Amino acid sequence: MSGHAGVLSDDAPTSGTPDAAVPTSDRGTTERPVADRAVPTPTSSEVPREAQEPSTQGHILVVDDHEDNIEVLKVRLESWGYGTASCSNGAEALAYVEQSPPDLILLDVMMPEISGIEVARRIKGNTALPFIPIIMQTALDSTEDKVEGLEAGADDYITKPIDFAELKARLRSMLRIKRLQEALEEREKELLEVNERLRFMSQTDGLTGLDNRRHLNERIDEMFQHAQRLNEAFSLVMCDLDKFKSVNDTYGHQAGDEVLKQLARILKEEAREIDRVGRYGGEEFMLLLPGTVLDAAVTFAERVRKRIEAHTFTFDGGSLQRTASFGVSGWPHPTISDSDGLVRTADDALYVAKETGRNRVIRYDGDEFNAHQPTQHGADADSSPDFAAADSGDSTQR
Repeated sequence: MSGHAGVLSDDAPTSGTPDAAVPTSDRGTTERPVADRAVPTPTSSEVPREAQEPSTQGHILVVDDHEDNIEVLKVRLESWGYGTASCSNGAEALAYVEQSPPDLILLDVMMPEISGIEVARRIKGNTALPFIPIIMQTALDSTEDKVEGLEAGADDYITKPIDFAELKARLRSMLRIKRLQEALEEREKELLEVNERLRFMSQTDGLTGLDNRRHLNERIDEMFQHAQRLNEAFSLVMCDLDKFKSVNDTYGHQAGDEVLKQLARILKEEAREIDRVGRYGGEEFMLLLPGTVLDAAVTFAERVRKRIEAHTFTFDGGSLQRTASFGVSGWPHPTISDSDGLVRTADDALYVAKETGRNRVIRYDGDEFNAHQPTQHGADADSSPDFAAADSGDSTQR
């Protein structure tokens, strides 16, 4: 691994000491030994934080265990318009970077306690940090050293004695890459947000905020297949607001939209978290009830029917009351083999409810459709229904 060497500077002030790391232009650098001293891990209050004016060029952290090297680099960097901070060992650098990530790090390879290689490895391994370019400083132009540093996460190397023209170019290059990386990440974030909005819009009814028909059809297939795999009950409820056309004709479409939004809120409030509620089209809504046997689904539909019947729909300029009709179908059932069959039978039951007087719940029972009998369900039955579970024995009771 490379040893320490001074920092070449053609105009930085000398330190005044015999071994100052500022050689003249016609002689080599003076090599200084690594100090044999223990470096304690600093607390957060001990991390150096030089106060800097905001810099449009960028903020650079210089990490070196020799103060004279640090000072020479800082003077030159600040003359180029960069903000600077410095750390004298790896532990300080790691703490500083975690609390205040710089735009770029100039990192010495050979340091006591924690080497520059290890510092680079830890910084690049911290996924909570943004992309921070690391330029390693090394006294020896060794391929082995460079490979090890690059594998640890260093983005570039510069050899000592440092050619400041080369350093300036490398800084600009690395910071340009950082800006491009940040722009790319920001663009990716924006695209993810746009995609999420598009996904939401493609699955959501714009008026009510419920699932739309397309998304409901996707979920029906998924939930029906899940129920079949687990031999678990699965019920479907179709709901249609009675005489809705007269609302639009009498009060206008804005009033009709408000009525539909209020109906959607009622359905959503009555459903469980695991249920899916959606607008199937116009004034028709669908509820998917996983883990729910047919009898329990009918009781649920009757409770919702009563709530709608008692609800006063309000809108700008008036109010009204409306009822709703329901069709209910459930699996397992010998005549239902797929999700299409479940939808078809629930829709047929809804048609019967509309044709036989509206404001009622009709269930599909094989070759016939039967009306829900209100006398079987008082307040106690609604609050704690007691129905037989599906064959699996673990279906959710509603």
